[in-house]
Amino acid sequence: MDVLGEMLAALRLSGGVFVDAEFKAPWTVLSDYTPEDCAPFFAVPNQLIAYHYVRSGSFTCRIPDGPMREVHAGEIVILPHGVPHYLHGPAPWPAPMDTQDVLRTLDNGILRLRGGGDGEAVTMYCGYLGTTTPDNTLLQSLPPMMVIGIDAAQGDWVARSLDFAAHGVATNSPEMVGKLAEGLFAEAVRRYVDELPADERGWLAGLRDPAVGRALALIHHRFAEGWTLEALAREAAVSKTVLAERFRALLGESPMQYCARWRMKAAAEMLRDNRQNACSVAYSVGFNSEAAFNRAFKREFGAPPATWAREAVAA
Repeated sequence: MDVLGEMLAALRLSGGVFVDAEFKAPWTVLSDYTPEDCAPFFAVPNQLIAYHYVRSGSFTCRIPDGPMREVHAGEIVILPHGVPHYLHGPAPWPAPMDTQDVLRTLDNGILRLRGGGDGEAVTMYCGYLGTTTPDNTLLQSLPPMMVIGIDAAQGDWVARSLDFAAHGVATNSPEMVGKLAEGLFAEAVRRYVDELPADERGWLAGLRDPAVGRALALIHHRFAEGWTLEALAREAAVSKTVLAERFRALLGESPMQYCARWRMKAAAEMLRDNRQNACSVAYSVGFNSEAAFNRAFKREFGAPPATWAREAVAA
């Protein structure tokens, strides 16, 4: 059971905006795309995930009042929360260009960004993915900015794939471009998890712990079962005390608290998709009483299931 893969799939990534960019020093660009800006390309998402792959040269990526990183050729910088950010060369212009002002659609529908002076050049591919589930646990667990290096073996495949996508915009659908970007995003997330420090805490670190990771997989895949701490510990091949201590140390809550919250998240997704009514959802997530489910759901989301579902569908 691959919990990380499941959470990546649960993001329900859609479409893709793909841009071939080149800037020459001095330059500064403000990247501030909104979900509404994606309307010409695919259905407006709840949230955007931005990424930039450097083909040659280097640049600095900076989030206002947040992290700043240099990104070099062969690296991808990903902004999972879709926040506005600046990109600039070694000698930035004081006044940034807005990407909307320098975006050009050339022959065959290729989107390109060009700008700056006549100094050192940087070339990159910029992309945006949309997700309909911004409250996804994985997305919330990722930092606002990740820089992932692509090794030599992968680099050639990545470069050729991105080049194909960039020059096939006219003949290939946004869904195809989105699938490519989704694969790159998934690879970057897996690489990030693999490289977490040994003393890291949080949901992603929990996936790496054999006992906690096993318990998380069981909770995610069999959330309708009446799990107890004893049953989870037995399946994870550790004692109740060890599982409870590791779980709380890494995730900040007990296995049973997480199980209850995850059950409510699963119920919310069923209601959001309008697949079942509240009564059916209650039994699907392990409740024997609709009234008990309604109380638990209201505690978690602040509204009864029927009311929450109406508001979620209308949003």
